[in-house]
Amino acid sequence: MRRGMVLLTAVATIALVAGLATPEAWAKRLSDSFIRIEINDTDGDAGIHIFLDGEGWDSMQAIAPDGSVLFNVLAEGSVGIQGITEFFFESAEPSFDEQPLEDLLELFPEGVYRFKGTTTEGRRLKGKARLTHALPDAPVQVFPLEDDEVDPDNAVFEWQPVADPPGSEIVGYEIIIVCEDLEFGEIIAQVGPDTTTYTASPEFMSQGGEECKWEILSIEASGNQTISESEFSIE
Repeated sequence: MRRGMVLLTAVATIALVAGLATPEAWAKRLSDSFIRIEINDTDGDAGIHIFLDGEGWDSMQAIAPDGSVLFNVLAEGSVGIQGITEFFFESAEPSFDEQPLEDLLELFPEGVYRFKGTTTEGRRLKGKARLTHALPDAPVQVFPLEDDEVDPDNAVFEWQPVADPPGSEIVGYEIIIVCEDLEFGEIIAQVGPDTTTYTASPEFMSQGGEECKWEILSIEASGNQTISESEFSIE
């Protein structure tokens, strides 16, 4: 066989293999994606959070571990032209009286959830995230509790450490402090798993505010989180 024919055969073989490759093999990947369970222990409810981040897209599908479709998102008009990059989905959170936690876990089983979409340039986009049922206990708030007064110059928020859930570990806590009618909005802070106190800045706390609330979230390794919250006032 002449050299030219060998080269032609090789090119044809490569083209055939490329044609047989699945579309997903050439897809771009999301830069970030997660699915998690959030429990509010104080309110007695729970829901699902899904977050996606990646190149601008105009369509996206979420697929459960059993292959069923959770949702389809189609961006049209100006949004479809511009594209979506960050997308956050939060489910409804009915009380445990309406939907026990066991029912939520049955609706969203453990496993890998897949995301498939199309970029605004027509290229396939994919990603995945694993959901676990490793659920952290609620942090026990120590101070302030309901109707306590907080010294703005010594605003130390305290909670008890949360034990690692079976098969996982607590990776940190998130503190959220919100007071009504404050110029500087709210405080959101993250601390490590060995920390059990947080001191808010006097500049924030001295703004006043008769009605305030603080939340403390325990966060386990896969991202599942549980909230405790209390109201307080400032001296």
